Amino acid sequence: MSKNLKIGLFGFGVVGQGLLDIIQSQNLNLEIIKIAIKDPRKKRTLNKDLFITDRNEILNNTEINTIVELINDADAAYEIVTTALKNGKNVVSANKKMIATHLKELVDLQQEYGTSLLYEGAVCGSIPIIRNLEEYYDNELFHALSGIFNGSSNYILSKIFDKNQSYDSALKEAQDLGFAETDPILDVGGYDPKYKLAIATAHAYGLFVNPDAILNIGIQNLSNHDIKYAREKNFKIKLVPTARKVNTKDIVTYVLPKLVAKDDFLYNVENEYNAVAVQAAFADKQFFYGKGAGGHPTGAAVLSDIAALRYDYRYEYKKYHSENGVKHTEDILLEIYLRYADEDLITLLNFDDISERYAASSYKYVVGTVKLESLIKNRDLLLDQSVFVAYTGRQIYKQEQLSGNVFAEELASL
Repeated sequence: MSKNLKIGLFGFGVVGQGLLDIIQSQNLNLEIIKIAIKDPRKKRTLNKDLFITDRNEILNNTEINTIVELINDADAAYEIVTTALKNGKNVVSANKKMIATHLKELVDLQQEYGTSLLYEGAVCGSIPIIRNLEEYYDNELFHALSGIFNGSSNYILSKIFDKNQSYDSALKEAQDLGFAETDPILDVGGYDPKYKLAIATAHAYGLFVNPDAILNIGIQNLSNHDIKYAREKNFKIKLVPTARKVNTKDIVTYVLPKLVAKDDFLYNVENEYNAVAVQAAFADKQFFYGKGAGGHPTGAAVLSDIAALRYDYRYEYKKYHSENGVKHTEDILLEIYLRYADEDLITLLNFDDISERYAASSYKYVVGTVKLESLIKNRDLLLDQSVFVAYTGRQIYKQEQLSGNVFAEELASL
């Protein structure tokens, strides 16, 4: 039987209003009782009695059985979500930073208090990737997960490669349209897709990875030299988070710009759209595509979670509870394009092999293989404005059946 949900909503921004629009267009067995906001002086189109500023008026309200958390503050979201779960209230959240940072604890709280936390809207907007990883791939030998998880950076890159706009011009346009914040570093720096990748990795492999352990290099240092190089090689550049199994127990994760060829699924994903490419042993390659941001697309994902709670749905985290022994690794070689200014950086990164090199007074680059752990160790140097890194799509990794310094090579299709 469908439960009657009495909802306490935290946050009434773009996603909150988008959610309300969808709810009002449907005949659903749910009701929003109260909405917590920060600014009571702001004019609202709804009855002012719906709005409150004290979170406890919702968290301690016994009539409310479901919390929907749609605020930006990760610390405040953590307090709201954990208190609600402990109080026996089910929760829907879209706060990817909070969820990624505290996911193991949140899973344990759900189990301890018999409550449910759903968060489809936190990862890739309208694309139902979490539910698919939970249900469709729950018994699959899952190989890889990658894609475009951030609409702001993808919009900027689309304008650069399709419309010949400069990075600064494309960024300003994205900001004017509301796709990018005044300080866009969470998006263009790869932090936002890193949080989403950490959440998806938990469902794909049963592995909880601290986001701080995931390398994220963004597109903020992209220059005309890098754009010209990609075009000459018939590539586009996309910001691509990746989680990949490199043997039966080791999982590697990273967020890097990628040189994407025309035969890659991601080549034609443009503007604010997101995409997720997955590869499994039996289902093989599959591709999910949809809007990754905006009030209505994300609101639709949030509503899907709310609707699922009417039937007591919860994530089972089967792969985590199976104790499959997978672990996070940095022991992998990636082939990268590296634009640089200081020759010392080449020495510090300790390239395993360099296949291409160019040096002029205004522009120097190398293409070669380097250890992921070396990129992580020198991450601060890679963020210098004179440096740009892009993954070529070619990875070299150790396999369990091989020994010594012998490596197996794979041209990554994801």
